[in-house]
Amino acid sequence: MMPLEPVGAPDERGRITRMELAISYVLRGGVLVSAAVILYGLALVAATRDTGYAPIQPHHLPDILAFHPAAGPGYFPTAPATVLRAALAGKPYAIIGLGMLLLIATPVLRVALSVFFFLTQRDWLYTGITVFVLAVLLVSMIVGVG
Repeated sequence: MMPLEPVGAPDERGRITRMELAISYVLRGGVLVSAAVILYGLALVAATRDTGYAPIQPHHLPDILAFHPAAGPGYFPTAPATVLRAALAGKPYAIIGLGMLLLIATPVLRVALSVFFFLTQRDWLYTGITVFVLAVLLVSMIVGVG
């Protein structure tokens, strides 16, 4: 009796399963790490009643956690380099911002990992498509910062 599947099919399914597992670990890990960083920043804000930036009424926690667009520039960091420097300095709002940057970076890392997996499978069509998607993501992030 002839097999209905090609000889290499089980091995190929195993590689795809490993690829899907690796990508799911990256997505879950990225979300969990970013959530932990954001919660740490929020805990610092609650404990110190300070954002690390503009002075706020220290006795009123909702004011500390609220977004104040009228506060002007410098109220909280927005550029990735500024967020990283300020987070390393221990500023709570910057730590929250770092968690948000990690959350944004998670799906980008997933696309980059997909490029690697498609390359290892020698799937040139999907490698090209995924490289294009990654390039669009990176360019839009770079252009969006300026």
